[in-house]
Amino acid sequence: MDFQQLRAFDNYINASITIARLDEEGINCHLKDEYTVTIDPFLSNAIGGIKLMVATEDVERAKSLLLEYDTAYNNSISCPSCGSHDVQYINKPGIKNWATTFFSWFTTGYASAVDQVYHCFHCGFEFENLPEENTKD
Repeated sequence: MDFQQLRAFDNYINASITIARLDEEGINCHLKDEYTVTIDPFLSNAIGGIKLMVATEDVERAKSLLLEYDTAYNNSISCPSCGSHDVQYINKPGIKNWATTFFSWFTTGYASAVDQVYHCFHCGFEFENLPEENTKD
């Protein structure tokens, strides 16, 4: 049976959620390199991350489902400043991050984590936590 790569993930959590959802829909798929990246996350970029492999006959249906999942996720997040749904969780570059990384690399041999924020591509607003829903009784 032939498989095609549809996505690559940099962490096991997102990969396992995605494969569970596809599996629930009857899509024949598996994760490639999941153990390598889980055991040594620093190798993720070198090997191309955790790869979502889907059986060739299920590729079109899987693409459609992934688009549906992505759309639902994007519509569930809105910018607290402007209300736009054009928001993504990104790694935030900065001098502090590079300086800390170099310092850590030379002193401990390990790179440090970068800051991650939600970034609105409509107005440029950045926030660390998703706003809580307003629930009125």
